[in-house]
Amino acid sequence: MSSEPRRRPRRTDWRGDPSRSVFINCPFDPEYAKLFDAILFTTVCCGFTPRSALDSGSVGEPRLARVTRAIFSSRYSIHDLSRCTGEGSANLARFNMPLELGMAMARRYMGTADDHEWLVLAPKGHAYLRFVSDLAAFDPATHDGTVKGVVFAVMPWLATREGRIPPVTPSQVIAALPRFRAEKRKTSADWGGFPPWPEIVLDAIRVAKRL
Repeated sequence: MSSEPRRRPRRTDWRGDPSRSVFINCPFDPEYAKLFDAILFTTVCCGFTPRSALDSGSVGEPRLARVTRAIFSSRYSIHDLSRCTGEGSANLARFNMPLELGMAMARRYMGTADDHEWLVLAPKGHAYLRFVSDLAAFDPATHDGTVKGVVFAVMPWLATREGRIPPVTPSQVIAALPRFRAEKRKTSADWGGFPPWPEIVLDAIRVAKRL
């Protein structure tokens, strides 16, 4: 660990160059929160800026507009299809994630061949090809639904993208995750449970800089 004093990064530090930005497309529910934090923190540890539909904080703008802007402002994106199965008494599946994956794919094919790259995540044994057969040519990274599994699925991909910094190891990221989550909880309490996206990213940056 670095012996440098802890510095609160400037609030403008979080919004980096679009060529180093990663749009995160995953569930926002409490059950997924630890995995979401793991993806966000891993992204920061690899030298990239995480983006999300949450980062504008605007409730007056349609979510789809926020998602589109974030995707088109990001060189990379990560899409977890974990929740594309029936849930609840109505057995309804969530299809926001495949929809946003489709938008990211369109982002790539609307520009040059290297305009956008994406990573698809799926649980081990997930029969995603039964409902998204067009993904047959793209091998998703699989995980077992745990924090460790997600970090080991995401980090090798991020660590080989253009613009990454020499990353720490997945084990170091996993070990530091509790510190990030503790900082995030403090920030959430300070903001009455509704912390702005930049503040969450700054918490991740601060913890990552100590690795």
